[in-house]
Amino acid sequence: MTKDVIALTPSTPDTWALLASLYAGGPDLDVTATADGAVIQLCGPGGRPVVSVEAPVLVQVPGEIARLLGTEVAAAVDMPVWWTETRASTAVPEAEALAGSVVGRLAALLGGASWPPGATALDVVPITSGLSAVPAPSDALPAVDVVTDSTAVVLADRPLIPLTAWLSDVLRTTANTNRALQIVTPPPARLSLFTRMALSGAPNRWVVQDTDCGYYDGLSGAVLRWQEGTFAPARTESGSAHVAAAFSRVTATEERQLTVSFRTRYDADDDLLLGLSLETAWQLLTGAPPAGWGTAEPVNLPWSTRQLTDLARSRVPEPTQLTAVGHPDRPAIATARITRTTAGVEEDITLTLGYGPAETVPLEAVESLAAALVTQHNLTTMLTTVRPARRDLAVPSHFESPPVPVAFTLGADAVADTTLTHARRPPLPLRPVQLGPSTHPALHYVLGDGTNAATWNTLDVLTQHLKAATEPA
Repeated sequence: MTKDVIALTPSTPDTWALLASLYAGGPDLDVTATADGAVIQLCGPGGRPVVSVEAPVLVQVPGEIARLLGTEVAAAVDMPVWWTETRASTAVPEAEALAGSVVGRLAALLGGASWPPGATALDVVPITSGLSAVPAPSDALPAVDVVTDSTAVVLADRPLIPLTAWLSDVLRTTANTNRALQIVTPPPARLSLFTRMALSGAPNRWVVQDTDCGYYDGLSGAVLRWQEGTFAPARTESGSAHVAAAFSRVTATEERQLTVSFRTRYDADDDLLLGLSLETAWQLLTGAPPAGWGTAEPVNLPWSTRQLTDLARSRVPEPTQLTAVGHPDRPAIATARITRTTAGVEEDITLTLGYGPAETVPLEAVESLAAALVTQHNLTTMLTTVRPARRDLAVPSHFESPPVPVAFTLGADAVADTTLTHARRPPLPLRPVQLGPSTHPALHYVLGDGTNAATWNTLDVLTQHLKAATEPA
């Protein structure tokens, strides 16, 4: 497994500090940089990467170090802190020690701490093993472990796999080159919610090593085999896939996750400030605004609707994908996709919050949230769900119960398109609550309390009823 080693320093690693740390490879290794300067590589003979060093990131968000690396590491540093990550090649035996020495030298020069504990040193690590047999990686995919015509494989061995800037770049590159991204981990590893979302679409996979079946898909449980340059489901004689026993071994949990997924639409305006709908949701559900935002993990910037608006404007006409996290006392994670359309500017937001066994999921606040989004942010739709799952929002490599719908909200414009009379009378034993002004109302449908999976059928009947009014005769 590839070993990632991280330096957490109180000051930024400047050019001299980086050069001193990179000399851990001795004078015989070359130093190269990617086109945008985001990754510096120590390369051996033939230009093959041995260790890659990512651009330092200033983490200013409380709780991010503990969320991604654990409370022990977080206690050893003061915020804000510079996060510098190195990645060791799996193809070179000395690479792991060299990565540890690079990070160890940074920490020795600048102070701070490193992760994982005990992985760093100050020694020069010469590369004595032969590199001639190591396949040269794709230039477009630096530090990826295996690249085939169809797939890029990343081997990762850390307790929580975050969606770092490097991994985000790999994901974009694989999509642009029509390849799958497959991340291979040992069984104890978990994905961050952001990484899980990134891997949810085919042909990407989370590949988990297993002593019984070899490999299985950490999100679906399907047993996998390496076939024709990619991990694919192992088929039975009848052609069907089968589920790994390790994926099915689940213990009951009293922890819960509440998820609200909503879309808002605004007129394109020079004074438009984005992110306020997410801030409203966060405030109503937790009593505080988001703690930070960014475009990758670690989420590094203090919450600022002005800064995220400026970023989104700079990327038009391309959409902008953002991440946000909450304060340490209430696990909360959100993704926001901001898109410029012919109708205006749309925000697609998914906010997930975690609750422990002794904590109450605030279902009574959902209607108030819907009303605020309707009256202040031109809500299009909102779906609220609850499910038994980890409070810390990390994704384990075993089955988790699917979410159960709690409520659905139809925005005022959609109600007008459907007609109020039709939308108020679904063929179900429920009647919606009217939100917003009576002249242009939205409708809020309470579906259940999150304990009965049959409410998916209720939601399906409701949505089919609403669609029927807008479909051509």
